[in-house]
Amino acid sequence: MEKALIEVKNLKTFYPIKGGLLNRTVGHLKAVNDVSLEIPTHRTFGLVGESGCGKSTLGRSLLRLQPVTSGEVIYNGRNIMEFDSKEMMEVRRDMQIIFQDPYGSLNPRFTVREIVREPLDTHGIGDVSSRNQEVMRLLEVCGLRKQVADRYPHEFSGGQRQRVGIARALALNPKFIVADEPVSALDVSVQSQILNLISDLQKEFGISFLFISHDLSVVQHISHEVGVMYFGKVVERASSEDLYKNPKHPYTQSLLSAIPKPDPTVKKERINIKGDIPSHLKPPSGCPFHPRCPVAKPECKTEVPVLKPVRGGEKEHLVSCHLYA
Repeated sequence: MEKALIEVKNLKTFYPIKGGLLNRTVGHLKAVNDVSLEIPTHRTFGLVGESGCGKSTLGRSLLRLQPVTSGEVIYNGRNIMEFDSKEMMEVRRDMQIIFQDPYGSLNPRFTVREIVREPLDTHGIGDVSSRNQEVMRLLEVCGLRKQVADRYPHEFSGGQRQRVGIARALALNPKFIVADEPVSALDVSVQSQILNLISDLQKEFGISFLFISHDLSVVQHISHEVGVMYFGKVVERASSEDLYKNPKHPYTQSLLSAIPKPDPTVKKERINIKGDIPSHLKPPSGCPFHPRCPVAKPECKTEVPVLKPVRGGEKEHLVSCHLYA
């Protein structure tokens, strides 16, 4: 594997649950529970799973956009979880985010010029003239005409607004971007345009991405490596090619079986999983997937499986399942 640009080690993000007359902490909601992964330089790591599994929380946590309970995020050999506000201000130039909602993430009172220029203003890069020139360059890079610079977000379509959000994320020439469901709020016809734009930007500028999505078909075409997340944990991790050709975890297999095939003559067996994701307030014992798993073993109810390499599989294919113990 290539040298990691971002290395996440045992990251945990827990939210306290208050209760009782004194409003004391009576438990914790484990949104991200002991996640480790690596994102190499110039590569895209896809993170998939059902809604509520902790994908977005993980993305925001490793950028320190919300408090983290414990764990490390190593960037350039240093743990940014130990950085003070001044150090984080410097590292934010290298680490940016593209939000899911292209309208809610843009200030409706700002013009496109002001939105894209804001990171440059905040970090004091260049003078006003050079910043405005950079805004025009970024708009062109993201497929927008210079004439739109003085328009407001409500004057654009969803796809155009997401292009503005991408231009803003690129303003500081970052090395790493978290793309948090960047196409889920867009029409299907527009999704492919934004995905192609992200792929082109990676090739042109060498940016590493953490691409978060619930759509496995989208992740397949844009990611080099994929992690499948369930109930706050990564339950399977492999190269994109290996994971889609040879999924190991029953959860991954069920998700892939739900992807529709464009050829109606090809019959595909659907693997149904019963029930919904368990409540984070009352997590199941053992493997968190065992109440829904069609092939659960007795030890799945009592023992938590460890994410480890699959015997006889690809070197970097990891799975957290007692079937492969």
